[in-house]
Amino acid sequence: MVPKRKNIPNKIRTLILVSNLLVVLSAMGQNVTTLTLDSCYKLSRDQYPMTRQMGLIEKTRNYSIENASKGYLPQFSLVGQATYQSAVTSIPFEIPHITIPSYSKDQYKIYAEADQTIYDAGMIQNQKEADNVDAIVQKQNLEVTLFALKDRINQIYFGILLIDEQLKQNDIYQADIKNSMDQLQAQVNNGVALRSGLDELKAELLQQEQNRIQFQASRKAYLDMMSLFIHQNLSENTNLVKPEPAIIQDEIKRPELTYYDYQKRSYDIQDKMLTSNNLPKLSFFVQGGYGRPGLNMLSNDFAFYYYGGLRLNWQFGGLYTTKNSRELLNINRQTTDLQKETFLYNTSITLKQQNGQIAQLQQMIVKDDEIILTRAEVTQDAKQKMENGTLTVHDYVSELDAENQSRVNKLLHEVQLLNAQYNFKNTTGN
Repeated sequence: MVPKRKNIPNKIRTLILVSNLLVVLSAMGQNVTTLTLDSCYKLSRDQYPMTRQMGLIEKTRNYSIENASKGYLPQFSLVGQATYQSAVTSIPFEIPHITIPSYSKDQYKIYAEADQTIYDAGMIQNQKEADNVDAIVQKQNLEVTLFALKDRINQIYFGILLIDEQLKQNDIYQADIKNSMDQLQAQVNNGVALRSGLDELKAELLQQEQNRIQFQASRKAYLDMMSLFIHQNLSENTNLVKPEPAIIQDEIKRPELTYYDYQKRSYDIQDKMLTSNNLPKLSFFVQGGYGRPGLNMLSNDFAFYYYGGLRLNWQFGGLYTTKNSRELLNINRQTTDLQKETFLYNTSITLKQQNGQIAQLQQMIVKDDEIILTRAEVTQDAKQKMENGTLTVHDYVSELDAENQSRVNKLLHEVQLLNAQYNFKNTTGN
């Protein structure tokens, strides 16, 4: 008799589902991490300490512009003054039936004044523009620093790719050696081959296993460096995607060029500020206070007073230095132009060198294919001769090693070509 199946409580069912879900999520968390070159660029930029300076520059810009804008608000001041003077105004004669008060030699006043700008010849607007451009210059200078990270990422990323290719080729080479060992073992068992040849293949296999240990150690060192740049935990199972060949464009679009342009823009704004500084300014003001004497010249009593009006202010001191200041700005512009010209000159030389390297590697890869094909034929012939006993195992291993080296050379040249293409891309800024 089949026992009846008991109903499982809902709480237990929920616990089972949650447990299964946790198992699935845990398994997903153990998947191999995959990295691309672009993701490394982005992560290294985001995690670089100086990137946080972007936010500080933006906050500084906002505060500076806000402070400049407050120049349009009324400006208030409070002034207190107590003086003693050696003489006061007096009438040197007497008027019958009229008492003319005499002023005290100690005088006091305290007053508040409000001043509202009406026309400032563009000083506030120019200052706001100067603060904005200064922030852009600082950001662009930071962009130049961050852009240089790409070269360092390239060195590490393509270094890992090269080691990955060497590891793959090492596996293939070991498989070839093991296959030859199996065939030679059968011949040794049948008494048609010497065990010394088998020992030589075994020694070569051990050498390749040792090479693999070195490759893996180098790969781990590179991954550790990459981990520091992108702030990600990278395991030995991390897979790096081989990027597509880069599109070569000769036009230079480096952030340094934008930096030079905005630097010159800042000099133009400073030139405008020189002009504004030498123009008249007009404002409205009102002043109210308390003191002795007040505005009534015939009273020596403490009194409240107020008055207001328009104020014209025209400073001529700047006219003495304006010409020299403009000459200094012109020198700064010329210096910036020379820096930009020098940068373009040096960059063009670098691009010619990199372009030549790319062409050379492309030609070498074509020859690599021919060398591999030839080496493979030589190795196959040597293997047959070894099996027939007309060639020593040592000579066969030499030919096998030469073929393996030709394949390694091609892998090396392919990764070097990719690296050169992306270096060219970074040099142009595209």
